[in-house]
Amino acid sequence: MNSQPPDRRRALYPIGKNQPAFTIFLPRVAYSPMTRRPRPITMNRGGVPDLGLRKDTQMNRQHHLRRFLPLILGMAVLLPGRVSPRPATTTSLANQETPVVHHARKASSPIVLDGILDEPAWDSALQFDLEYEVQPGENITPPVRTICMVTYTDRFIYFGFRAFDPDPSRIRARYSDRDTAWGDDWVGVVLDTFNDQRRAYEMFSTPLGVQIDAINDDVGGNYDDSWNAIWKSAGRITEEGYEVEMAIPFNQLRFQKVDGEQTWGFDALRSYPRTDRHHIGLFPRDRGNNSYLSQTVKLVGMEGANPGRNLEIIPTLTGSRSDTRTNLPEGTLEKGDTEGELGVSLRWGLTPNMSLNGAYNPDFSQVEADILQLGVNEQFALFFPETRPFFLEGADYFNTDLRLVHTRSIADPDSAVKLTAKQGRGTWGIFSADDAITNILVPGPEGSTSGSFGSSTLSSVGRYRYDFGANSTIGGMVTDRRGDGYANTVISADTVYRFTSADMVKASFALAATEYNDEMVTALGVDEDPLQDSAIALEYNHGVRNWWVNSRYEDFGKGFRSDLGFRPRVGYQSLRVSGARVWWGEKGDFFRRSAWGGAAFRSKQQSGDLLDQGVQSWFNFQGPRQSFVSVVGTISTRGFSGQEFDLWNAGASFNMQATADISLGLSAEIGDSIDFTNVQPAEETQLRPFIRYHLGRHLNLQYTHIFSALDVEGGRLFRVHAPELRVVHQFDTRTFIRAIFQYTDIWRDPSLYTATTVDERTRTLLTQLLFSYKVNPQTALYAGYTDNQLGNDEFDLTRTDRTFFLKLGYAWVR
Repeated sequence: MNSQPPDRRRALYPIGKNQPAFTIFLPRVAYSPMTRRPRPITMNRGGVPDLGLRKDTQMNRQHHLRRFLPLILGMAVLLPGRVSPRPATTTSLANQETPVVHHARKASSPIVLDGILDEPAWDSALQFDLEYEVQPGENITPPVRTICMVTYTDRFIYFGFRAFDPDPSRIRARYSDRDTAWGDDWVGVVLDTFNDQRRAYEMFSTPLGVQIDAINDDVGGNYDDSWNAIWKSAGRITEEGYEVEMAIPFNQLRFQKVDGEQTWGFDALRSYPRTDRHHIGLFPRDRGNNSYLSQTVKLVGMEGANPGRNLEIIPTLTGSRSDTRTNLPEGTLEKGDTEGELGVSLRWGLTPNMSLNGAYNPDFSQVEADILQLGVNEQFALFFPETRPFFLEGADYFNTDLRLVHTRSIADPDSAVKLTAKQGRGTWGIFSADDAITNILVPGPEGSTSGSFGSSTLSSVGRYRYDFGANSTIGGMVTDRRGDGYANTVISADTVYRFTSADMVKASFALAATEYNDEMVTALGVDEDPLQDSAIALEYNHGVRNWWVNSRYEDFGKGFRSDLGFRPRVGYQSLRVSGARVWWGEKGDFFRRSAWGGAAFRSKQQSGDLLDQGVQSWFNFQGPRQSFVSVVGTISTRGFSGQEFDLWNAGASFNMQATADISLGLSAEIGDSIDFTNVQPAEETQLRPFIRYHLGRHLNLQYTHIFSALDVEGGRLFRVHAPELRVVHQFDTRTFIRAIFQYTDIWRDPSLYTATTVDERTRTLLTQLLFSYKVNPQTALYAGYTDNQLGNDEFDLTRTDRTFFLKLGYAWVR
């Protein structure tokens, strides 16, 4: 992806009309525990000056030169004459004070991981206090004491925490699935194992040993808690607070291949949630520095770190049966065949900094329903995150600003292979997958369509990135997808250049060539002639402690396709300029942090027709009880289907931790909109409340509700209610049962639909039951049931299909 809000970088800024109006703060949406200046959200639309868009959309040499001239000139100015290890300017990230260095010592005795810090090895381990509260206070004395201890053996690095608490009865510790315990007390570490200030592993544990782990991409600003490693943790609550032990195998980490001692960037953290959520760290933070990892202390040691054979082999067994009703509503539910599948996946650490992943007949099924999203009156395809372990391993190696790789586009691979490595300043990765299904997203300037085809494709990606300076990169990537008369190839280059701790420039460009086969031409209505087009993005960001400014320019050709990525909109040029003033609360103030900002934006189609232009302003603040309030207003003119619409919108959102066990929130939006189906002005109302309730240590209830209504001149066009209930009973850190209920009820006035025929009422109901037992992320047993029902004007809710499934996986690690 939730305690404060879940993603502070995102939540402090408004969200565009082409995306959900406001963020619903759901437990699966994770946030980085690092305290950094928020990065502004930028959109694929908007801008201020006239962009001088051309009328001619044909590809020619002069057109490419005009489109790439800003990028060429920008890179020529920004990149040094030769790539040197460190920039020479006095304001560069490299010219900082000498970092603090801590020397870890090898364990003097064996450690039994039971949450009790009583082994002699802890007495001789490196120990230090976490002396700084970094959120909400700014480098002040923390309200509680925390001791961190570090030691290691040839196979493991160990961390011990002694977290003192004046009232242990207020410690928040619930049994939950991994990566979902952000709202509890926790402690943990940040490990920049290559000491390059670009990427780090983050591993945390609650007082009950519930694990959270993530990859922090400091260059791209991505925080991915879907990554899972196999490591051990144990904790216990004591009369003085709580204690935690963590053992991280070296074979789960990638690190430098050196003789002698390792040097890693390092931080130790504690989250202490009471009336406020206090984040406590090892060193003071500079809120005016956009790079968190450039501020870490250094951990020296780990001499002789040995990942062993560094081999994981994961055989899987999957069984399922799907029953389907082919004729609704009278048809019978026809019993399907019981199917069984054997598969295997492997991860082999060829060296400490190079990893090979492979999969044959892998099980890539999901065991959790996606978060409910509404697709009513939406122009563009909705985004769903990747959740499959094979693709999550090393996924950040393929991240680029243009989002040219989104592996969820690979639907049903029969086999796949991936090789990723970091050698010196170079990072590279390749992967290839043989997909039995071909999903196609056809983007456009005003909307997107999609289709699924039974023909197979081979999807391949190659990526190389070179690190220069203290926190800058330049790289290139090739993606290729082809099969049965269809092909899509994208060649791209990108750079992120930080020339001071407050200033960053991003530049990306890509060339794409696409050819559809006859079946796709007929089904999707796409051009039968081959497509060739390009894309470019330029962004500048300046951020210091109390204010920031951002500008972003995008130019996507109408024929640009990136079928291995997620790009639902093309055929436009846009510019957006935004900025904000930030205030930080002092002790005793009602607010902890507040910001006021604004933006101006303009975008046009490549043909010159207006897409939208306008201005926006917002105000938000964080208050007591981890509360967050945001208000936003937008005045714009938007073009669609040859018409222009003047729009005014206002929105607000609120969420808070009402008690230790209850969190709740509400977002709302009202104002002008467009009826995209009938191409007419409309007025929109959206409400999205949510509540989450922990009943003791084991039971968790979460309820969300989406209400949306659209009114046109003749009356109410449609009304949608979409509630979702998730109930989880977590027996311990390994075992849970979960029930998910997703219901949608859509009412329409058919007399107001002039462009198409619709049912007056459509209802759907999804039910999913799941039992899960997980020893670790790969050794797991899942047994479940999924049921789908549909109702419309002709019949009430009727079961359309149901599936019974069983999945067993075992991780053999050496």
